[in-house]
Amino acid sequence: MRFLGAIAAAAMGLVAGLSPLAAAEFTFNEKTNQELAKRLNIPVYFAIPGSARATLPKTFNTTDRLIEFKHPDAKDAKGDVGLRLIIAKRAGFGQRMARSGLLQTGDILLTFRPEWGGAGVYPNIQMGVSHTGIAYVKNGAIHQLDMPLDVVHNGPQIKGDFSGEQYRTLKYLHVIRPRGLTAVQRANILAWITRLQSGASRIYPAQIAFNKDYNAPKYVRGKPLEFVRHVARAALAQNPDGAQTDMYCSEFVWSVLALRDCDPGTTAGAFNGRGVPSCVSAPMTPMKATGNAINSRSRSAQAGLTDGPLLVIDSLKLPDAERNALLSEVFVENPSKSAQMSEGHREVAQAMQPKFAPMEKYYKDVSQGGWRRIRAYFVSNAFRRAIPENYSPTSYLINTLLPSNNTSRTMDYVATVVFD
Repeated sequence: MRFLGAIAAAAMGLVAGLSPLAAAEFTFNEKTNQELAKRLNIPVYFAIPGSARATLPKTFNTTDRLIEFKHPDAKDAKGDVGLRLIIAKRAGFGQRMARSGLLQTGDILLTFRPEWGGAGVYPNIQMGVSHTGIAYVKNGAIHQLDMPLDVVHNGPQIKGDFSGEQYRTLKYLHVIRPRGLTAVQRANILAWITRLQSGASRIYPAQIAFNKDYNAPKYVRGKPLEFVRHVARAALAQNPDGAQTDMYCSEFVWSVLALRDCDPGTTAGAFNGRGVPSCVSAPMTPMKATGNAINSRSRSAQAGLTDGPLLVIDSLKLPDAERNALLSEVFVENPSKSAQMSEGHREVAQAMQPKFAPMEKYYKDVSQGGWRRIRAYFVSNAFRRAIPENYSPTSYLINTLLPSNNTSRTMDYVATVVFD
């Protein structure tokens, strides 16, 4: 009877259009690893140290393949650098991710482009990350909400079902999880997302437009988070002050997460007041252009917007000669690879290439002593003056590269989805 019951249960799943679940765990296989290394073809500084990873259950109920990928260039180094890969079919993706718990409400979705690896200093420092969205569970499936609030990014009728061109055409997706989100906070995040989604035609672009200038964030140190209040008032249909504000994708996600302690059902009146309600708080400290995580090593050290490859390479604990050779690769321009980037990203990369030239000295000098550390200090300060504190798409990933016990660490790397 139990056998017949199992068959019946499986049949019900198939009738519902869902494949039966199976216990799966992240495993390593040398042959598979070699095949994936060729497929990904990424530099080692596009991979993630083991210290960045979220603690996950040992097994998941899913039919997707769960693979531990170890970067070949890190195998003989001290650092455990690679990726957790979810090899997933697009059909039924949202349902499987929700049922397994691999993706959850509040997770940050980073579009990852391996083909950027080695293309030049700008795409290398971005670690191949080009866009940010936020995940939520609705009707038993994972959905996404993105800025711009248009059909390209959110699909027809802004359903957020990964059917928009942005998600239909991408192949890789990093999943970053804010640390310590409670069930109440996830419920609040879902409630804000639901309001933003349902009011998208009213909100975008009249109240919240898309900002293409990643060097013009709304955050200003020491100033109230008025732009988060603006997002909340738009979601609550309170006709926010000012005709419009604009945000880039990662800033929009940051704003939604900043509302995690605010229940829109009970705090609406507070947002209608003059100030920013006390329930609003930063989900992650915006980053300066460079940090002090390499030369300080303290629990309160911070990472910088340009520090991603530096932190990954540092985790390998290589001899100076090998370390410097690898750091130099970050600053080499490869026209054949940069041609694979979109026109917009390619224009930004070409404009930024000469501006980043002094950073190679910073990369190589920051961990040294004497006059080299002094030189790194001056180069670092010049970049900090030129670039405002920010939260670019890559900043969420860079935050995970801080030591696990770091007081500035608020994010963990979950896995990388590979659409098969």
